[in-house]
Amino acid sequence: MSRLWRTLRALRLLGPAKEMVGTDQFGNKYYWVPKHETCASRCIIPKRRFVEAINWQAYPYEMVDFPTEWEDWSRKKKEDPPTTEEMILNENYRQEMKQKIKDISEKDKRLQAKEYKEGLVAEPVHTHIKGHASAPYYEKGEP
Repeated sequence: MSRLWRTLRALRLLGPAKEMVGTDQFGNKYYWVPKHETCASRCIIPKRRFVEAINWQAYPYEMVDFPTEWEDWSRKKKEDPPTTEEMILNENYRQEMKQKIKDISEKDKRLQAKEYKEGLVAEPVHTHIKGHASAPYYEKGEP
């Protein structure tokens, strides 16, 4: 940090420096700036939490780019940043839930096939769309 920045921070014309709180498995870095008062304008600036994303673009990020534990912390839903144990425990829970969902959906498919075979449930009808309803959607996939 340059001498000018250190001097301005010492005079409290600029706020305190950002403090790194942690990183996630994707490489994103999480910071916070504590609550402070500026000497020049005599206003109190509340504490701030933010992320420096590894693939920084204006908007096109996905929900999976930031873990939910860090998302909760950055949106002030949690006071303390997540620990590695908490992240591992939650990841194990998510994997367990994915496996349970897979097992239940396979069981449901087998039950549906059995019901179709026994004639208890009518099989879904596949219709062919004709006329104006078959017109393509602009910039969209199939209806």
